[in-house]
Amino acid sequence: MSLDGAGVAPPRTATFVVWRLLGLMLTLLVTSFLVFASLYVVPGSPIDFLIQGRSPSPATIAAIKKQYGLDQPFLVQYVHWLAGVLHGNFGRSLEYRENVSTLIASRLPTTFSLVLLSAVIILVVGLGAGILGALRAGRSSDKAVLVVVTFFAAIPSFAAAIVLISFFSVRLGLFPTFGAGQGPVDRLYHLTLPAIALSLTFIALVARITRSSMLDVLSREHVEVALSRGLARRTVVRRHVLRNAGGPILTISGLLVAGLLVSSAVVETAFGLDGIGSLLVASVDKLDFPVVQALVLLVVAAFVIINFVVDLAYPLIDPRVKAGDAAR
Repeated sequence: MSLDGAGVAPPRTATFVVWRLLGLMLTLLVTSFLVFASLYVVPGSPIDFLIQGRSPSPATIAAIKKQYGLDQPFLVQYVHWLAGVLHGNFGRSLEYRENVSTLIASRLPTTFSLVLLSAVIILVVGLGAGILGALRAGRSSDKAVLVVVTFFAAIPSFAAAIVLISFFSVRLGLFPTFGAGQGPVDRLYHLTLPAIALSLTFIALVARITRSSMLDVLSREHVEVALSRGLARRTVVRRHVLRNAGGPILTISGLLVAGLLVSSAVVETAFGLDGIGSLLVASVDKLDFPVVQALVLLVVAAFVIINFVVDLAYPLIDPRVKAGDAAR
């Protein structure tokens, strides 16, 4: 077997990608089974929702079960549901009486805009705070960064939403308290407070990871040698420190996106946004099983796919890391 200069076998990227794809598909398959099986685990059932507390005759119940395919064996129902999912058909909402795919598609732009704006705030503020703290380690500015991010980390999204609404909307009247707005500019205006409320905890996470990673790289021998040879500190930080510190930051991006999707439910409910997060909360409360199953599966799929992309991108950030080791 041929070895490179460091005595390590060349990365087998194709094999790594294939195995990761197989793992991704297996994870989604198992998740789909568990999500569908939850129909039989949680209290209540679609029949309870459909009959709305009435006492229909056995013939009526049998007709309802046949209409929704509930009279078939569990595995048969699962196979039919999975086949529909693969074709983009998640069934029909019991509450809204419309196709689940259409219902989610109508809500997705709001959540996507909210998550995207939150991600921008997190990256700008979190990376900026982490870089400032690392470059000013031990100084008053570093201590101030640590205090602020610790405070942010302790604020739940719902508490941040209440405080922001009370101060910036009710007292100062600067931002609206309800709705997602119409058009790009109006939507940005309406989503500013929700995005801030959603971002605070994750800003603290990114800032801490960035600071810790940069301090680790700054203490390495090659950085100290570069500085001792007279290279400008700014050049060393830009060319060596930031790139080598980018790996851990990239690694948490999958968790960050999944966290934003889950936390958006609380923020959307607080600000009256018609996104998939508030839809999930309402669907769980009303036992709208097809919608809950679809949304949970989509969140898990987003998390798994993003982590797959992160594993592939990791060697591009840090070439010293082999593709096959990116997920370790």
